[in-house]
This record gives sequence, C-alpha cells and structure tokens, in this order.
Amino acid sequence: MKNALLYVLLLATLLPTVSQWGTIAYYHANKAYIARVLCENRDKPDLHCNGQCYLAKRLKAQQDKQDKETTERVQNMPVLHLFYAASERFLFAPDWCEQLLTALPVYRFPAYNTPTAGLFRPPQV
Repeated sequence: MKNALLYVLLLATLLPTVSQWGTIAYYHANKAYIARVLCENRDKPDLHCNGQCYLAKRLKAQQDKQDKETTERVQNMPVLHLFYAASERFLFAPDWCEQLLTALPVYRFPAYNTPTAGLFRPPQV
C-alpha cells in the first residue's frame, strides 16, 4: 500500500515534466502520419520539416498553458504576513528630560578581566 502511494505521489510530482516528453514520444511514434496529414509544410518537401512545425507548435502551446496556470496560481495565492512592523511615531523627549538625564550620574561598569591568564600555560612535567 505504501509503495502504491509512493508511486502515485511520484507520478503526480513528475507529471508536468512527463507531459512534454509524452508529446515528443507521440511525435516520434506518429511521425509519418504527422508529416503526411498534420504538417503545415507538407506541400513543401524541400524544407524537410517532417512535422517538426507541428511538434514545436504543440510544445509551445503546452508551455503557454503551463505558464498561464502558474501565473494564475501565484496571483490567487493568499499572502501570509509573517512579520508585523508597528508604525509608531517617535516622540522626542522634552528639554527637561534631557537636562535630568545629563544631571544624573552614569553608572560605569568596572573593567572586566577574564581569568584565562592562569589557565593557558604549558603543562609542567
């Protein structure tokens, strides 16, 4: 059961790629019929088209259809905002706050010396 589900999911994932190969395989399997009936240049044998115009037209139509579906899917995709930026105004402090802050003593942290000087020394034998 798991293997069947795996193959179905794999086929569904690879289907857009396989569809172009399917068109190419159909062209090679029916090259004589396409060159004789469906080719646009069948009345001009000196071009040696052999139905390649039909193949190019079908591949372009498939690509256009796939591009259209992709753009529609992207345009209809809901937008998920992960971050919210609050638009707050910055209020500057009045003059009396600045004077108060400059009058208060600023606490300074003492210089911190790491105690690694005694740890990193060569071993004594």
